[in-house]
This record gives sequence, C-alpha cells and structure tokens, in this order.
Amino acid sequence: MTVFSIGILNRIGTMPEIVDLDGRTFIPAEQLDIPEWGCVATKRMQPTLTLKDDDLFLITDTLGNISGCLDDEASASLGFFCRDTRFLSRLELQIEGRAPVFLSSTAQKGFALSVQCANPYVEDKLQAETIGIQREIALNGALFEDLTVTNYSRSAAELELSISFDADFADLFQIRGFTREHQGKLLRRVKSTNDEDLATLQALAMETGELTLAYQGLDGAVAESRIQFLHRKPDRFKGYTALWNLKLQPHETLHLGYRLQPWLGNQPASVVNPPMTLKQALAAESVEEQHWCDAATRIRSDNRAFNQVIERAEQDIYLLRQSFGKGKVLAAGIPWFSTLFGRDSIIAAMQTLVLDPKIAYNTLQTLAHYQGKVDDEWREEEPGKILHELRLGEMARCGEVPHTPYYGTVDATPLWLMLYADYYAWTHDRETLEQLWDNALAAMDWIDRNCRETGYLAYARKSHRGLRNQGWKDSEDCIVDRRGELAKGSIALSEVQGYVYAAKVKLSDIARIKERNDLADRWLADAKALKERFNRDFWVKDQGYCAIALDGNGSAVDGISSNPGHCLNLGILELDNALSVAERLGAPDMFNGWGIRTLSSLSPAYNPMGYHIGSVWPHDNGLIALGLRSLGLVDQALEVAQGIIDMTLQQPYQRPPELFCGYERTPDNSPIRYPVACSPQAWASGAIFQFLQIMVNLVPDAPGNTLRIVDPALPESVHNLSVHNLRIGQTVLDLDFERSDGTTACRVTRKRGNLRVVIEA
Repeated sequence: MTVFSIGILNRIGTMPEIVDLDGRTFIPAEQLDIPEWGCVATKRMQPTLTLKDDDLFLITDTLGNISGCLDDEASASLGFFCRDTRFLSRLELQIEGRAPVFLSSTAQKGFALSVQCANPYVEDKLQAETIGIQREIALNGALFEDLTVTNYSRSAAELELSISFDADFADLFQIRGFTREHQGKLLRRVKSTNDEDLATLQALAMETGELTLAYQGLDGAVAESRIQFLHRKPDRFKGYTALWNLKLQPHETLHLGYRLQPWLGNQPASVVNPPMTLKQALAAESVEEQHWCDAATRIRSDNRAFNQVIERAEQDIYLLRQSFGKGKVLAAGIPWFSTLFGRDSIIAAMQTLVLDPKIAYNTLQTLAHYQGKVDDEWREEEPGKILHELRLGEMARCGEVPHTPYYGTVDATPLWLMLYADYYAWTHDRETLEQLWDNALAAMDWIDRNCRETGYLAYARKSHRGLRNQGWKDSEDCIVDRRGELAKGSIALSEVQGYVYAAKVKLSDIARIKERNDLADRWLADAKALKERFNRDFWVKDQGYCAIALDGNGSAVDGISSNPGHCLNLGILELDNALSVAERLGAPDMFNGWGIRTLSSLSPAYNPMGYHIGSVWPHDNGLIALGLRSLGLVDQALEVAQGIIDMTLQQPYQRPPELFCGYERTPDNSPIRYPVACSPQAWASGAIFQFLQIMVNLVPDAPGNTLRIVDPALPESVHNLSVHNLRIGQTVLDLDFERSDGTTACRVTRKRGNLRVVIEA
C-alpha cells in the first residue's frame, strides 16, 4: 500500500486518490495546491514562430514564449503538441518577474528557433539591455532549450531568471472549440514517504532536478511532460516555475537548459527517439534533412527571390513528413491538421511527385492500410473507402469524435486511384502496382456502388459528429447557388465527378497492363457515359459555366466558384465548355490579381474573409493552373502561378499560407492574411512544385521508358531553370531550361539510365 506523509494528509484533510505509475506517484491536482508565478503579456512582432519535427510541433510568440496571460483566439494555437494533445500550454521566460526585451528571432530552420532578447530596466538592480539572453529551441523527439546569458555591463550583475511551465493536456478538438461534457484530471507528482517533510512537489523537484506535469484522461491513460534540467539545476522551484539566481561578472556567460519529453501511458509519446542535448538534436535533424535533400530533386533558377520560395517549399515538405506506421506521409498543416488526411495528403503527394516520389509511395501504402472494411455510420466508414482524417488524442480514444479514423470524405477514394496510376507513371514500380491492386479494385467498387443510384458520386452526412460538406470545401456555408443560398440534400460536386472520370481512364490503362481487358473496357465505357451526362447536367447555359454541384433533387447549384477549375486538367469537360470555364476564371470577379477566388465576388454569399466563399487558396490555384496549361492557355496559367508566387514572397519566410483573403490586388496593397490560416500547409507548399511542373511540363511514362517535355515555358521573371537529380523510373537525369526571345529551350545535361527523352516544342 502506498503511504503518504502526514504533511499531505493535513493539507487535504482526507487520504488522497493515488495514481501509481511504475513507482512514480501522482495525486489529483485539486488535492494539492501549489504556489503560482505571475504571467506577463508580451506584444508579438509577428504572429508566431512554428517548429515541426515528425509528430511534434511547437508554436510560440516571437520571444519563444507561451504566455500564461493570453486567452484570445490568436493565442489559442500556442503550445507544444504531440498525438493531438497539448503537452505544454505555458513556456514563459522572465527576468525579475518581467518580460524580456525582444531583439530578434527566427525559425528559419523549421525544426529550431533562435531568439535574441535582453533584460528590461529593473529599478536599483539592472540597467536596461545590459544582460543578453540567447534562446535556442529545437525539436527532435522532445523539446530542447538552451539559454546563454551574458553580462555586457562593466560591473557585476545579479538577477533572478525564471521559466514557468504548465500543461493543460487539451485535446486539439477542444482547442478548436469542441465542447466536452466531462474531462480527465490534472495530476501532481509527489514523493510518497514516511517522512512528513519530504512530500511536496517542490521538494521532489529539488531532489531530482526534474519537473513533471501530468494528466489522467477519461480513458485512464496518463499523459506527462517530463522536464529534465541541463547544465545547471534551478536554485529553487515555485510550483511549476524554475528559478535561477544568477551572479555574473562583467562579460561572463552562463548556460542553462532543459529537455522536455512527452509521455503517454508510461511510454514516449513521439515515435522519434530523442537524444539528450540540444546540440545532439540539431545534429540529428541536420543529418536527416541532408539525407533527404540528397535523394530529392533539386530545382533552382537564376531568380534569387524565386529560389527563396522554392527552398522554403522544399524545407516545409521535409518538415511536414510525419511517421504513420512504417512510412512518412505529409501531414496536412500546422496547427490544426498535423495528422494523416486522405484528400490533403494525396493531393500533396501528387504535387511533389517531381520532388520525391517516395512521398507518394508512403501515402498510397498508409492509406491502403486504413482503407474501409466495414459499414460504420459513426465513422462513415464503408468497404473500399479511403479515410478523411486520423486522430490520436483523448477525445478520439474515448469515442467523443469519430476520427479513429473518420471516413467522411467524398473525394479521397478517386484521388487515391489517380495517385496510384500517377505514381506508376513516374516510377514503373511494378511491385507496388501488384501489391495495391486489390485496394484499387475495392476503391473502384466503392465508387461504383455509390454512383449506382444517380450516376454521380455524392455525399450526405451520416454521423452526427461528421462533416456536413465532404469535399475539399468542407465548411458549412460554401456550396451556394447564384442567389447565395445553400444547397440541400446529398451533394454531387463538379470536381469530384472529374476525379472519378480521371480515375476510370487512368485505371483502364492499369487494367490492360494487368491483362484485365474486361475491366479496362468497362471503366472506359463508364468514363465516356459520365462525361456525356456531366456536360448535360452540370452545364449552366445562360452563364456559360459549370455548376459547382448538383443538389439532392438533381438541380444545378449554379454559383460561380473555383471548383470546376479542377476539371480542366481531367478531361471530363467538352473542349468548348472547358475553354469557357477557363475564360470565366480569369474574369476580375474570380481572379483578384494574386490568385483565383473560391467564389465570385459578385455572389451574394461572397466574403473575402470567408474560408471557402471568397478567399484564395494556393493549392486550388495550382490545380486550376495545371488545367489551364493542359488546354494550351500557357500565359494564363503562368499569370496564376506568378500571382501566387508574388503573394508568397510577401509572407514570413516566403512560405505560402493555407489561404489568404480575396481582396483585390492593387499597386499599393499587400495580400491580406487570413487570421487563422495554417502555415506551413502541405498542399500550399506543394503548389509551388505544381507551378514548376506547369513551367517545365514534364510528361513521364516510366513503363514506356520515355519522358516527354512538351512546350516548356518559363515566366518572364525567370531566364534559366535547372532540374537536377530528377528520377523517372530507374533513370536519374539533369535538365536545363533557358528562356530567350519569348521561347524556352531544354537540354539534357546529365543522364544515368536508358530513358528516352523527347523534347516537343
């Protein structure tokens, strides 16, 4: 039996509830009060600093702090996260109980940040900005911080430096606004002993040099943030605040630090095994990143600004790779979507085939592993269906949300089939083709079953915790007609029918390789029939445009939106209709100068700040520009690409956000931020490679041992573009593109393998 000291019994009056974890003892937080350390609010010079490493991410203010004072919506996303759980909700450096003076900060590396700050004026103790503090924070299976404190004055200095920690262990769904009827309980770690003087949290921390924040979820699992102090132990603790009393001679430097590792169920929460020190963490990350870069395609131009965009996109794709099972798949985005998605991960994998086909391989394999097997309305799972979203937090584990995984997406399944075929075209990976053939058949069977009644792939929410809209525009208010009124009933989206058409055509080629001519013929016939009825039912003659969707009555939802732009590259639109859609997308109510809006500015439902009703999304524009290119509208495609690139150059770190507001571009304005856009976002960064593909126009046919380069066209801002270490099948090659007198030439500068390269002007 665990024995508690008389000191604790006297404070709480009754025998406390005990949680014993391999000899480490915890009691509910409300049964042991601890002293608090006041927080200080700081003004951020830019919204946030963001770090990512595999399944960990950290968001702080520009001081590297997570203040305990901030409770506004903009600060709700701050914290240190793993497995959809916030393992740190406060990380606050103070000097003599005051906020440091901000000097500079950067999170350029993506997995590490650096902050330069100084002391404020402290009456009768410190002159302002005489103590310099450098914070270095990095992620690698844990959170590491080293602080370098230097006295730059000509006299000795004494100061109290503190770091306050706290963790609410909130589920990401809670942070996003989901309410919970019941919660787990915060825990305090204590020392169980017969000695009444050694029972408090502070005494245990002083003895071990460690702090532990803990929480027991409704499922019984205990989450912990274990903090080990490095270099120099704190001189004392006040609750979860570590304090150092520092004495520095003139120009003397001291080093402090800690390592915070998240644990869940008495196991490390991250799949990455962390080293002991920040220096080791930085070295490990640098080696892994360099290894990935060496294997990836390298694309550079003679335009320095454009290269900054490319380099940032490369690094963000690297950072967003996240372990699921045996492979790394692109998580959708930080902070809200740092997990496995169907649609988002697939589209990002398509975009980055030119960069790293291994991403597509892992995406196909991982999503096939989770492919639907049974009918389950709560999770909207059906046999053959590809998932929408996987979550690992407490609310998912307790069944409060259906994301274990959740399958409420109409488009991930045909998109998976498109990626399956495209991956084979780039790699000629016959082993994977064979391995996933049954998954492809199951996916096609799901499509056919769901198209049987109306001829179209449609969705209608089944789970009360599910999404009302289940295409890429999945907010509540986005599927509207020309009067701005919401569509009702089951919804058949225009772009989804395009995905189905493309999947049927592409898989018919695969079926012939498999000597299944019966399937090839059937799928081609299905595609032909779908194209015929699509151009009949979706075409709105008086607008010369394609409907965004058909509603539950089969009526056209005739709002002017970006959705039909996805169809331009898929072949489902008749040529005249496709050209009409392309022309309309370039009109001022759709193209705002930075990019194409999600909804026409002439719509009664238009809102330039609306998530899907007037904003501009880079990935949406990438897919549309690809379609414009396929129609031979090269100048229009490059104009869209240049607009998004120009927007990106004005963002922090030259990183494209998830979306931005749809206000018109003028000579005097800048792109307007969407307040809570994810950044980095996989398919936003991936769109940069889609724009590069539009410029060089590679058409790979690895099974046919051929690469066609069709009418390459560099924009006016770029005169030279090099593509090195490009992999098509088993061949590795380098290409150089040069623009002169309005035309772009290509030459092969290196080739290792017997691939036939055909350059078509």
